[in-house]
Amino acid sequence: MGAIIAVINKKGENAARTAVVMLKSLAQKNVEKFGVASSNNLVIKSSIDKLENETINSSIIIGYAFSKILPQDKPQPLKLKTATMVFEGRLYEPMPNGFDAEFVAKKLQKNPSGNAAKIIEKFEGDFAFVIAEDKRIVAGRDPLGIRPLYYGQNSNFTALASQRKALWSIGIEKTYSFPSGHVAIVRDNGFHFRHVKTITYSQPRKVTMQSATPEIQKLLQKSIKQRLSGLKEVALAFSGGLDSSIIAFLAKKIVPNVQLIHVSLSDQPEIEDAKKGAEALGLPLQVFLYDEDDVEMILPKILWFIEETSPIQASIAIPVFWTAEKTETMGFKVLLAGQGADELFGGYKKYVTSYQKHGREKVHKTIFNDVVKMHEINFERDFKICSFHSVELRLPFATYEMAKFAAQLPPELKIKLTDEGLRKVVLRNVAKNLGLPSFIIEKPKRAVQYATGVSKALEKIARRKGLSLKEFLHNMSKTVLEETTYHE
Repeated sequence: MGAIIAVINKKGENAARTAVVMLKSLAQKNVEKFGVASSNNLVIKSSIDKLENETINSSIIIGYAFSKILPQDKPQPLKLKTATMVFEGRLYEPMPNGFDAEFVAKKLQKNPSGNAAKIIEKFEGDFAFVIAEDKRIVAGRDPLGIRPLYYGQNSNFTALASQRKALWSIGIEKTYSFPSGHVAIVRDNGFHFRHVKTITYSQPRKVTMQSATPEIQKLLQKSIKQRLSGLKEVALAFSGGLDSSIIAFLAKKIVPNVQLIHVSLSDQPEIEDAKKGAEALGLPLQVFLYDEDDVEMILPKILWFIEETSPIQASIAIPVFWTAEKTETMGFKVLLAGQGADELFGGYKKYVTSYQKHGREKVHKTIFNDVVKMHEINFERDFKICSFHSVELRLPFATYEMAKFAAQLPPELKIKLTDEGLRKVVLRNVAKNLGLPSFIIEKPKRAVQYATGVSKALEKIARRKGLSLKEFLHNMSKTVLEETTYHE
C-alpha cells in the first residue's frame, strides 16, 4: 500500500526534483521506500534523502511512497517493456496470484496505454494507477473511485497524486478528484479523459423484495469472501447497527479472528448497542472512549489528513481516525467498514424528506447522484486517514456489481414512508434472512458523527472560541493546510 505521484514539466525540463518534493509531502510514518521512474529508468530508496542523490533525467516522472501491508507487497515503480508503472490498490476478481501490481504489470506489458482501459473494465478491485511513457502519462481509477487520486495543473506542471497536498507542494492550487472509471492521457498541455466503466442512471426496475433480498445477500457474501481471501484476521469498525452487523456476521464465517472495534465519546447510548450487538454475534469487541479534549487535540491532524474544512467531513473523520489508530495499535492490517451502504440503500434522512416532498422519481435520482459521488463524499477521506496508520480499508458494500444492482432498485424497497420513514428496508430484510436479532434489524440509523457525540463536541469547542464551527475550522486550517509535510 502507498501513495502515487506523477508529474510532467511543461517546459521540458527535468521533473525528478519536482517528484521528490511531491513525495516529501507524503513522507508519513511507516513509509518504508520511496521510488521514482521515467519511462525507461527507475530508482527505489529507503529514504527521501537517498532518493535526492540519485539522477533520473526526464520531464515525465512517476513515483510511489510504499508501506507494506501484506507479505506479498513490494516497493514500486515497476518496469514494463517500454514504460514504467505504479499501481495502488487490490484486485479481487480475477484474484492475482501474489503481488497485485506485478499481476497488472503483466497485463500491461506489451501495450500499456492500450490495455489500461481493460484493467478498469475487466477487473473487480479498489485501485488507481499511473504509467510513464516516453511522451505522456496514462492514468486510471477503478469504477467506484475507491482509492484516492487527484489531478491538476499550473503554468509549470501537469500532475496527479493520491493526496492533494502533493499537488499543493508544487504550486498547483486548484485540484480535482480524478473521475472514477476513467482513463486519462496526460501531456504537458493537460488531461484527456476517456470513460471506461461507471454506474449509469436508469429508471427503477420492477424488482420485488423477494427477489432483491437474496441477490443482495449473494453479492455481499461474494464481496466479503473476496476481500477476506488469504487473511486469518481482520478488524471491523462496529457500531452495533445494521451495516456493520451484517458484515460481522458474514465475515465470521470466513475468517477465524474477527475483532470488532467501537469508538465513541463517553456516555453515548450507541456504546451499549455495540456491546449488545457484539454479544449477539458472538464476536470480541474492544470499546475505546474519548472526551471533548481528545476531539480538540486531534482536530489539527484531521484537517491535515482530509485536506478540507467541511464540518461534516471533520466530524466523520475523527471517529474514523480513532478506529484506524486502534486497529494499528492492536496489530491488525486490514479494516472492514460499512461505507457505501447508506448511499446504495437509502440510509440518509434526506432521502425520506425528498421522497415525501418530491416523489419516487426525484429520490431515485438523488440516491443515484450520491452513489456516483461516494468516492468524493466518503472514500477518499477514509482511505487517506487509514493510509497514515498503515491500515488497509476494505469496503464490502462498495463493489461495482452491488452498486449497479442497487442503483436499479425502486425507492420503495429502500424507504418505507408508512413507518416513520424507515430506511434501508431491503437491507434490513437481508439481515432478517441471515437470522440477525430483531434489535439489530430494527435499529434506527444514526450518522456516525452524531452517534459518537463528535459533532456536538466540535460545536461546543467552537462556541468556546466565540466562533461558528465553520469559522473555527477555517481559521485552524490556515496554518494546518499550509504545511506540506506532517510530523508526529
